[in-house]
Amino acid sequence: MPQKKTTYESKIEQLPSNKIYINVNKMEKGDYELNIINQNKLIKKTTFKKK
Repeated sequence: MPQKKTTYESKIEQLPSNKIYINVNKMEKGDYELNIINQNKLIKKTTFKKK
């Protein structure tokens, strides 16, 4: 029997256009690096750790 694909959808309020939110709840523990790029140029590079 073929496996059925599950699709989840949710509606959220419109977020402010000048803020970016990163939800790390589903990320595994460890060190991460965030790169912000505009037109293939690195603008900002930062690291963070999820405990």
